[in-house]
Amino acid sequence: MTAHAHHSAPTVPAAVVLARVTAEPIDMTRLEAMVHMAEVGATVSFVGCVRDHDHGRAVRTLEYEAHPSAQRALQAIADEVSSRHPGARLAVLHRTGRLDVGEVALGAVIGTAHRADAFAACAELVEAIKGTLPIWKLQTFDDGSTEWVNCL
Repeated sequence: MTAHAHHSAPTVPAAVVLARVTAEPIDMTRLEAMVHMAEVGATVSFVGCVRDHDHGRAVRTLEYEAHPSAQRALQAIADEVSSRHPGARLAVLHRTGRLDVGEVALGAVIGTAHRADAFAACAELVEAIKGTLPIWKLQTFDDGSTEWVNCL
């Protein structure tokens, strides 16, 4: 292998390993294991957690509700990102239902042969999800008030 081998064609079999909208808690270790293989030299993870505030107001809980097309949309987003990043393996989950502060709402893991590809694909995946996935959240604030927010 030459010093410039990283410019050759990707050696990681491209795949959307998992793309799912789920009510189950997200296990990032499991997602990372799903994309790992001998050819993967870089793994980049994104963990989107429920934070304790929004626009200066204290958040108690969030409840995510998905449009019936959300599963199909998430798969399409993952497939599109995968097609633009040859050799990327990706796994992504988005929660639905009631989540407390600190729980994982969006988990995404990208595995590629090289780090630059992994960072680029992960950023693209998360931005596409945030920009187009039809999921809304009902925020409950510490004062008991609520507010629906489009996650886009």
